Order: sequence, then structure tokens, then C-alpha cells
Amino acid sequence: MTSTDFKFLRKALALAEGGRGRVSPNPLVGAVVVREEEIIGEGFHAALGGLHAERAALTDAAKRGEDVAGATMYVTLEPCCHHGRQPPCVEAIVAADIGRVVIASGDPSAKASGRGPEQLRDAGIAIKFIDTETDEAVAARLLNQAFRKHGITDRPLVILKTAISLDGRTATPVGASPWISGERSRELVHVWRGECDAIAVGVGTALADDPLLTARMGGEARQPVRVVFDTEARLPLSSQLVKTIDEASLTIVHGPAADRRRLEALLGAGAETILADGASPAERVAAALAELGRRGLTSVLLEGGPTLAAAFAAAGQIDEARVFVAPLLLGGRAPDVPDTALQGVASEARTVGEDTLIRTRFKEW
Repeated sequence: MTSTDFKFLRKALALAEGGRGRVSPNPLVGAVVVREEEIIGEGFHAALGGLHAERAALTDAAKRGEDVAGATMYVTLEPCCHHGRQPPCVEAIVAADIGRVVIASGDPSAKASGRGPEQLRDAGIAIKFIDTETDEAVAARLLNQAFRKHGITDRPLVILKTAISLDGRTATPVGASPWISGERSRELVHVWRGECDAIAVGVGTALADDPLLTARMGGEARQPVRVVFDTEARLPLSSQLVKTIDEASLTIVHGPAADRRRLEALLGAGAETILADGASPAERVAAALAELGRRGLTSVLLEGGPTLAAAFAAAGQIDEARVFVAPLLLGGRAPDVPDTALQGVASEARTVGEDTLIRTRFKEW
């Protein structure tokens, strides 16, 4: 591998970002076609059901009038060989007579996992995976943590979002502003909602705040599935979550003892339900995530309260935390310390308005 190879992979990684919030449950992928160290075609997976990155790059080269025979393609994820919403990218690469393909990351899902590159090699195309410890390989994997976790475990990636004061409080005093984080932080949360497949809260948060839990960014934002962990099905039909089902779907995660009439009323209003059985909150969380994964959801933004967060942590099902630390001292009783502690593997911090955003990953998929 040369420095030029890595330069073109970084270009492909930058292109892949163009599909964020638009392609789930598919991965983010970018591709460039290069001849004599010049890009002659580029593309990314821009919309679910649309061209995959490899076909988009080949289409771009054709529009430019470029001959791609013998050229090198750089792609952030191994090309697919299976039929889905689009035909296999392997077929397009072989038909275009590409000479070499450089790949930043593998696809861990059972239907892919090395099969595409193997078919390309069988067709006489040179294949090169970059070293897994290079910055570009790590970036390619981190780009698709939700896709990768779902492909490996059949469960969605879970991102905990919370806001705290300098003294560790997560709620403001009664009668004060309900917001701990600042305006710019709250705007960023709406972006995250549009990027995730689902938002989860506990029924306590839903009853106390009566939230919408939609992505409000202006324009046509993709709306996540709103998930309420509601063991006894207490969410009222008068809640904003129920009244806006036509705008964004709602799923109620309940226990076996939930009142049947209330469940039937929620179903009649258009909600979906998941029965999450288990002896402990952690077991019920694990059961719910398994079912959400079976329904094709690859990522969950966990927004709802310390009780639900503690259950997710106890289940070992928090993959990343995004914590806004606001420049406030709220006083009062110190928060309870949870019994379960998760050790981060990587953290970063940056300023968002008047807040500090700390992002910590607990796992890499």
C-alpha cells in the first residue's frame, strides 16, 4: 500500500458520509475510481434503494466519458455479491473490467463476509484489504458500527444520550427550565435522531415530559421509530406519542402482566407492541433489543432516564455514550451511583455552544 492508496481511501470515506441518515439499514459506503493517480469516477450510497457506491462511481465515470477498464477502485466496504434492493456490485465491477479493488473494511454479515472479494479474485481482479490497524481501516469500521453490530449480533447499536450539570444532576428543579443542555446541543440531538433507526425512553420519562421524540431539523427528516419501555402499558392515548403515530411510528415494549385492554387500545391507535419477558430489567432489555433487531432496526438512541439507562448498562447493551456537560451547578441530593460500571475504550470531547460534549465508545464492532 502506498500513501496514494490511503489518500484515495480517505476520499472514499469522506464521500460515504453523504449517505448518513438516509440509507439505514444499509451501510455508509463511498467509492472512487482512479487511473494514473487521477480520480475518473466517484460516488456514494446516497439513499436506501438507490445505487450502491460502486455503481454510483462507475456511473459517474461513464458520465465523464472515462474508460474504467484496468483502473483501480477504492471502496470503504467490501463490494456485495448478493441481490437486495440493488443487484450485486460485484457484477458491475467485473462487467466494467476494473483491474484492482482496494478495500478499507470487510462486511461481517453472514450473507456477505468475504464472498464478494472472493468472486472478484475468481474473475481475475486484484484485491487488497488494507491493514486493519491503519487509521483508514479504523475509520471505515467506525463509520458503520450500527451496520456491523447488527450483522454480527442481530441486535441494534445502542447510543446513550444524556445531559448533566457540573455536579452530576440530570434534572432541573421543579419550576425551572426543563433543559440542562443548551440550544445548540438540543439541535444536534435532532440530527442524531434523524440518523438513528429508533429512539427509546422509559414510560416514566414519557409520562413526566409527554415528549414527541421526533427529528425536527426542517425539511424532510427521516423519522425514527419511537420505542417506549412500558412494562404495564401505562402510556395514555392522550399522549403526544400516541397522537402523532401518523407522523412517526410507536412501539410499546411491555411485560406479560400488562393490562390487555390498554394494550388493545394502543394497538387500535396504531402502535406496535413487543412482549419482553424476563426475570430482571436487564433480561427484558436484552429481549426487546433482540426483537428490534429482528425487525430490521440497526441503531437505537437511548434518551429516557437513569432507570432505563441502568437496565441497558446491566444488560451490557450500551455501545456508546454521548454526554452533554452543561456549565451549571444545580445542587440538591447527589445522584445515585449505579451498581453496573462500563469501561470506555475511547473518548473524545468538543464544545457545542456553551456545553461540552463527551463521546465515549464502550465497544468496537
